[in-house]
Amino acid sequence: MDIAKKLSTGFRFYYGWIIVAVALISMAFWMGIRTSFSVFYVALLEDFPWSRGGSAGVQSMALITYSFMAPLVGGLIDRFGPRRVIAPGILILAVGLMLCGRIESLTQFYIFYGVVAGTGISCIGIVSYSAILAHWFEKKRGLASGIAVSGIGLGTFLLVPMSQSFITMWGWRMTFTITGCLVLIILVPANALFLRHKPEELGQHPDGLNSPDLNKKNHPKDKPNHKKDIDWTLKKAFYTMRFWALILFPSVGVIGIFIILVHNVKFLVDQGVDKMTAAFIFAVVGILSSIFRVFWGWLSDHISRELTYTLGIICACLGVGSLLLFEIMGSRMFIYGFSIFFGMGWGVTAPMFMAVAADLFKGRIFGLIYGCVEAGIGIAGAFGAWIAGFIFDKTQSYQAVFVLVIVAFLLSGIFIWLAAPRKYRGVG
Repeated sequence: MDIAKKLSTGFRFYYGWIIVAVALISMAFWMGIRTSFSVFYVALLEDFPWSRGGSAGVQSMALITYSFMAPLVGGLIDRFGPRRVIAPGILILAVGLMLCGRIESLTQFYIFYGVVAGTGISCIGIVSYSAILAHWFEKKRGLASGIAVSGIGLGTFLLVPMSQSFITMWGWRMTFTITGCLVLIILVPANALFLRHKPEELGQHPDGLNSPDLNKKNHPKDKPNHKKDIDWTLKKAFYTMRFWALILFPSVGVIGIFIILVHNVKFLVDQGVDKMTAAFIFAVVGILSSIFRVFWGWLSDHISRELTYTLGIICACLGVGSLLLFEIMGSRMFIYGFSIFFGMGWGVTAPMFMAVAADLFKGRIFGLIYGCVEAGIGIAGAFGAWIAGFIFDKTQSYQAVFVLVIVAFLLSGIFIWLAAPRKYRGVG
């Protein structure tokens, strides 16, 4: 009997929460590595004569790679299950990070980080675990998604200051190598031993209920909605407005998210904040986002996803507005506003991306459909990471950049209302 079956039968608890834990740990590395780019970015700009736009483009390259890989990863998980896809991806990620410790040119950085590591990181991202969690949870989908993606903020909280500390002590080359080793030591065993695709593999049902019928009985207020039972194909999805609204609401929002993720540390350093303090501020943003990912996910199970996301986006706009005021007025009090409000607002994004997609398209090929969503997110993130550097190179200021971020967030809030997940959840 394997470990998963021993845990699910011997201790008689719902194994879906183990899946959530594995997703949390994996996505901590997924986003921790991505956000740590901001401190490597500062170190590399000091060692090499690269422009901000050109070097930020490495993150854009990684996101473009992710955009190509996300539908493939989702489709492969639908067909072969998660362990056969995720474990090889972890190995590729580790190799890519270790190779980054040996770069001597911007071209090598684009290849090793943007392509090799970008390919591997696609396998431990939100698309992989969305394709799994959609089968394990229905009524508690928002909460489970929120807990899982709280790893995103936790990874930022841990890996950003850790990377900065290691860079200070041993340099960025050794730090890349250490990060690759941690990926191997922690993620390979967690995913290879504990991941399972669907609750039926262990004789369980979604949410830990005894049967699908009991699921219905425990929620008598839910309105039946047969639209949820469509046997989706990619072609069917393409011909629906909700699919394109689903693509747009996270993608437009991610333009703003990645502008901040890539450039906030460098912006703070430019304003006279020392590097370690800037990394710590970003870490605080990460841990706050983790707390609020759980909160927003729970809240969305009790009110509409649309209203939950709107509240979060308002917080994110207040956070970015604080950075804008900091550049204009110079008062460091605005840094506190950024860390609190942006942490709150960033926290609403991933759980709503996952939960809304599953509300609208859960089914046999959900992994492929969500992979397409993540492809749009990757392209948007790549654009955001690059455009901010480009605008700064032209204007020597981030003011126009921060205005762009706020506009992107507000547009994202409109698109979730057009996706209208409340119509397919039987809420409102």
